[in-house]
Amino acid sequence: MTWTDEVTGKRGYLVIDRLVRGAASGGLRMREGCTLDEVRDLARGMTLKEAVVYSPDDAYVPFGGGKGGIDFAPQDPGARGVMARYVSAMKPLLQAYWSAGEDLGVRQDVLEEVAIEAGLRSTIDAALRLVPDPAAALDRVRAGFAVYVDGVCLADLVGGYGVAEVTLAAAERLGLPGGRARAVVQGFGSMGGATARYLARAGVPVVGICDVLGVVWHPDGLDVEALLRTRDRYGRVDRRALRPGDRELPREQWLAVEAEILVPAALSYVLTEANVDAVRARLVVEAANAPTTAGGEAALTARGVPVIPDFVANVATNAWWWWTLFGDIAPTAEAAFGKISVTLRGLLHEMLDRAASTGGSPRAAARAMANERAAELPR
Repeated sequence: MTWTDEVTGKRGYLVIDRLVRGAASGGLRMREGCTLDEVRDLARGMTLKEAVVYSPDDAYVPFGGGKGGIDFAPQDPGARGVMARYVSAMKPLLQAYWSAGEDLGVRQDVLEEVAIEAGLRSTIDAALRLVPDPAAALDRVRAGFAVYVDGVCLADLVGGYGVAEVTLAAAERLGLPGGRARAVVQGFGSMGGATARYLARAGVPVVGICDVLGVVWHPDGLDVEALLRTRDRYGRVDRRALRPGDRELPREQWLAVEAEILVPAALSYVLTEANVDAVRARLVVEAANAPTTAGGEAALTARGVPVIPDFVANVATNAWWWWTLFGDIAPTAEAAFGKISVTLRGLLHEMLDRAASTGGSPRAAARAMANERAAELPR
């Protein structure tokens, strides 16, 4: 579906790639230049992301994939109004089919506000139809959002924690244990910030962080916690807080920073055939949605650089919502981190074992896993 805002003339899009039990799940993003093709690609990724975590032992039965996008700058003062009008227009689909959450350029608290203003109980009304006690389920999710860990909302940590767990497990498989592997993270919002935090806490020096203003770099590792305290709502680091040894580099140099691990955690399509020759890393982990083009991934694979696909690496944010909603975990940090660690490390090893046995890429192995699980889902 294509929507045109009657006030600004800007376009918004909604793509439902697949319905499972009549429902689809996926975020709403807002960025200037967002296209229908981009949203369609992301919706296909959500179908894979939902299916790959399916376990018959869980009460949570995955949905299909959907995605929304608005071609508008989130920093613009009119962004909230555009989002509110989009949500109002999409209300029938949000009630019936599409359970939405935050994505690039959208904050969940603001999205929830405009959904309630539009007359919805939540952005996940469509999912609430599929639980025995919708009120209790919604209370569990809201209780999870009320949990803070070291000053940060749990909902803003679970995705990056999962990326860090996948990264650590993949690095171990490659013989890059913590302390001998350095990381660069592109993007310092919810996903990138949490990824950097938990990599650093595991002993992986985060030597580079790239935001919209450029790269912050230190060869021995940045003080991630200090930088998180200076981060604004758009993931921008306050350069006034840098240590004397920290250096600033042009934004385009993020690929060339010397590190073993590269984590794109912001925009889509940032690793392409045209620029991957600059990548120094031995491992790429996709924290963002669709950050690597097919040509870029083929070039990296030919060089022996594995790419851990987004629908495995960053699945924790989506899965945490539904594990909590369906009651598979309590709305606590301990329950969330425990389930994420076991599930994502298990997926990572299953994917790499399959890739090794077939001679294919991690993405091909993960896609096969998702397709097999999708075939088992009840309709």
